[in-house]
Amino acid sequence: MRTARPRHYLMCRPTYFDVVYSINPWMDPGKPVDTALAVAQWEQLRQTYLELGHTVDLIDPVDGLPDMVFAANGATIIDGRALVARFRDAERVAEGPAYRDWLHTNGFTNPTTAEVVNEGEGDYLLVGDLLLAGTGFRSDPRSHDEAQEFFGRPVIGLTLVDPNFYHLDTALTVLDDETIAYYPAAFSPGSQAVLKRLFPDALIATADDARVFGLNATSDGLNVVLPQGAIALAEQLRTRGFRTVGLDLSELLKAGGSVKCCTLELRPAL
Repeated sequence: MRTARPRHYLMCRPTYFDVVYSINPWMDPGKPVDTALAVAQWEQLRQTYLELGHTVDLIDPVDGLPDMVFAANGATIIDGRALVARFRDAERVAEGPAYRDWLHTNGFTNPTTAEVVNEGEGDYLLVGDLLLAGTGFRSDPRSHDEAQEFFGRPVIGLTLVDPNFYHLDTALTVLDDETIAYYPAAFSPGSQAVLKRLFPDALIATADDARVFGLNATSDGLNVVLPQGAIALAEQLRTRGFRTVGLDLSELLKAGGSVKCCTLELRPAL
């Protein structure tokens, strides 16, 4: 029997969402963006979380930061300790201080900005006591040592090799404290071997599921919220006893983001 555990999330309304620059292969400033539709799709995600019994806090969007909607990138928060992102790209650098200020104002003592490039839960995913850490396109591999010292948890470095899956959370999702789903082709051969060794019972996503960002999902241990186009992955999840909630976040995908990108987990102190 799987059990849902209530989560505490931070989200940012895509009031100023747009694609005006390109820092990943999904972004094309020449294609029109419907900001109103992005807001409506985002609101459906927020409402889904509330209906599932989760708590959702909101950070105010900042004009001129169109990617701030992707809250997962803002920090990594474990045991009440917040390691704030340091972004690689100049277009997103100002998001780090915005998230740091919110965390400081809302009860997180001394949120610390990373010393080297570290893009938060985009590249850091907690599985039980392990912290899986992505590198290859965004977060600096040196950030892995920094995170291990900061959180006092083992950090497992994983190398991404396909630019379409530029953050770890686009190629791997955590389903519970022992179970993950991932797309092997997004990882280097050595990282594939590590994942196979650590998670022999992992769900393996198809290329079709990966291309619709099916792995950019969230799970409370029972309910998995994911893009509705990830049909085969959803079937696998239901076979394993998970409940699936498929949503359309196609407008946000134009910037290379979906369910998980919009969702930063606020893990309290133990």
